[in-house]
Amino acid sequence: MTKELPEILTASRFYLELSLDGSDGSDCYFLECRGFQQTQAPIEICEVTNVGGGSGQQVVRTKLPGNVKSGNITLRHGMTSSKALWDWFKSIQDGRWGKQRKLISLTIYNQASREVAKFQLKNAWPSSYKLTDVNAKSTEIEIEELEVAFEQFIREK
Repeated sequence: MTKELPEILTASRFYLELSLDGSDGSDCYFLECRGFQQTQAPIEICEVTNVGGGSGQQVVRTKLPGNVKSGNITLRHGMTSSKALWDWFKSIQDGRWGKQRKLISLTIYNQASREVAKFQLKNAWPSSYKLTDVNAKSTEIEIEELEVAFEQFIREK
């Protein structure tokens, strides 16, 4: 019996779909996503213990897992006529941030349009909006970039 190895996911074969909670479908498609990171820094505890019941003492260090910290992600795509990302960012800027913390689904599809991975980002909100430099002589597409802060991400698939 041969064990089937899982497919290695290569970045060049994928695109990402972003869906905000409360929306009726896909809000954006992205070709690039940077910064998917969650860390758990160790906490070091230092104790002094007696050695062998005598007066000698020894320092013992123990490392325990600390709180989980999520980084921000940066999403980039070719700018379109849709203002969905700008409107979301603008509502934060205008002080309506309480209702703008969203549950985001980031779904990764392969080139055959089959879902291969899905992440949920909890309490996400846009912390930065950026456009690439505009040059009338350039033939490059305009890139819209959104940095999203979030509290937790969970891989569902």
